[in-house]
Amino acid sequence: MGKRTLVRRRGRGGKQFRAIIVGKIAPAKYPNFKLGEHHKGTIVDIVHERGRDAPLAKVFYDDGRYSYVPAPEGTTVGSVIELGQGTAATRGNVLSLESVPDGTVVCNIEKNAGDGGKLIKSAGSAAIVFAHGTEGVTIKFPSGRFLTLNAKCRAMIGAIAGAGRKEKPFLKAGSRAKYMQAHGRLYPTVRGIAQAAVYHPHGGGRHQHIGRQSSVGRTTPPGRKVGNIAPRKTGRGRVKDVPHKG
Repeated sequence: MGKRTLVRRRGRGGKQFRAIIVGKIAPAKYPNFKLGEHHKGTIVDIVHERGRDAPLAKVFYDDGRYSYVPAPEGTTVGSVIELGQGTAATRGNVLSLESVPDGTVVCNIEKNAGDGGKLIKSAGSAAIVFAHGTEGVTIKFPSGRFLTLNAKCRAMIGAIAGAGRKEKPFLKAGSRAKYMQAHGRLYPTVRGIAQAAVYHPHGGGRHQHIGRQSSVGRTTPPGRKVGNIAPRKTGRGRVKDVPHKG
């Protein structure tokens, strides 16, 4: 009797498949100031948090509060950032999207007004304020997707620091394994076609090939639900033949 397939073991949610919570510092978000207030904050430290690519800036505000936010590119310890009404759209400042001019690069964007920042928080990422309209402010994401958000949502001007992280190689498998473990990702992985038939639906045979269609339905039972799950489209996009007019 073989083992359960890896996809079934992961779905069970065992300890080995959960993201590690040791080493976390604090939620990285803006403080909830009252609407219309203006505050200044000073970056007193820049720290690293396990499982996060971008550096965190510890900011002390003029009312005695402090919070951690993803450090924008170009800021250092001692840099001053401003938040709230009447803030200039300069690098590091935080203001509502309705006050940000079109074409401005922004990061750490709130998805809903007051949530402290949910979008564009990974190292080196940035979005662009595309347009202002009656329904809200349209943002263009790095993927090319457009999303219209509430004009009261706040965003930080500039890009997140740490853009060159992926340029440095791991050099050792152990370093990569610890990185993947801290981020709660499965590593190493084994191809299904390289496994035995009792361990994976794609395994077995004298040659490494799936031997059947790789697309499976949404309601497929767990032991078979591997590959392309309920795909909208697979394979190459082919242009239909258009009759030549001549």
